[in-house]
Amino acid sequence: MRRWWAGRGLRFRITVVVGGVALVALLALSRLGVGLLYSTLLAAADEELRADAAAVVTRLEAGEPPAVLQAPTVRVVDTAGNPVDGGAALPLDPSEIRVLAAGKGVVAGDFDALRRYLAVPAVLPDGSTRLVVAVGDIVGGAVLLARAAGAFVLGALLVAGVVVVASWVATRAALRPVERLRVAASALPAGQRLPVPQARDELRALAEEMNSLLARRDDAVARLQAFTGDAAHELRSPVAAIRAQAEVAVAHPDPDLADETLRAVAVEAQRLSVLLSDLLALARADAGRRPDPRPVDLVAAARAAIDRAGAAPPALDLVAPAPAYAAAGPAEVDLVLDNLLANARRHARSVVRVGVLPAGRWVRLVVEDDGPGIPPADRERVFDRFVRLDPEAGGGAGLGLALVSALVRGRGGQVAAGEAAGGGARLEARWPTATP
Repeated sequence: MRRWWAGRGLRFRITVVVGGVALVALLALSRLGVGLLYSTLLAAADEELRADAAAVVTRLEAGEPPAVLQAPTVRVVDTAGNPVDGGAALPLDPSEIRVLAAGKGVVAGDFDALRRYLAVPAVLPDGSTRLVVAVGDIVGGAVLLARAAGAFVLGALLVAGVVVVASWVATRAALRPVERLRVAASALPAGQRLPVPQARDELRALAEEMNSLLARRDDAVARLQAFTGDAAHELRSPVAAIRAQAEVAVAHPDPDLADETLRAVAVEAQRLSVLLSDLLALARADAGRRPDPRPVDLVAAARAAIDRAGAAPPALDLVAPAPAYAAAGPAEVDLVLDNLLANARRHARSVVRVGVLPAGRWVRLVVEDDGPGIPPADRERVFDRFVRLDPEAGGGAGLGLALVSALVRGRGGQVAAGEAAGGGARLEARWPTATP
């Protein structure tokens, strides 16, 4: 049933809910109306019966014997319900007699012979207590109540039907602008946006959110297209070089050149392997597939990265005045350090300085070199993919700093490029600090 309900349309569900609520409310009001009518009928009957019983009570208390008071609408019984006026027993059971003795009315009999009984106590001159029971026929009132109940139920059904029709029409009218938005969105060409209604209502908010979603989609598609084109361009060079070397070796087999050809193929294959590794790491970073952060000793990671870089010039200096722990992943921190050091060594003249600095809620990793530096206009662009400010300097495919940016920002951190004290480049990455 739940699956069936979930598969119905929004207009159908709203109409059914509104119609059901209206029907239940109207039936409850009908029951309340019949109840009020019934109470009014009984109150009017009790008033007449009480007046008839009171007249007989006055005569009994004056000393008249009960036997001379026989009447079809007034009976005299004792507190147990036994008649003392010489008439037949009352058609009531002991529980109903107790209700009468308590001063409350009783309705008894079949639908076509309903009677109302009401008792008034009387104290005789000898001190005994009798019940003067007045009886009234309420068949006409019962028929009236039955007809009123039928009319109320029929009216509730008719009104509920009107509410269902009105709800269906109103829901259709309310959802028509949404349907227009859906049709417009399905036929919307790339780069276009949905028209925004003038009224500041939920529909305007929906259109604005859809336009924002479309803008993000177009931006993502543009980034993907640019990334795919750049990746294909970068992959073409090593693949073409490997193919050219292989074709030359096949066309001109020369044992003297075999070693040189194999070395060139190995270099291009290594370049291709590094490029593919960077692309895979970027794809993983974009997908957000990373383990939970844990405290990483950034000082120890920096020392290990310097050891991996080797002793070849330029020199690598580490400045770490205090222990520092970053909330990240160890493999991510190693990858960030390797890329930053490789970038700095590629442009440095004599020295690369690595600083690990705790800064309140953050821990900073600063890598400076004494090379030509980064122009101010390019200090944000260097973190884009496949950006190489100096292609003649050699190096990778322009993915290193993009990978650094993706890994650090993926952990809630920040990256920035600036100018070192000596005029070279200054690259900074900061992570949220962690407690070891």
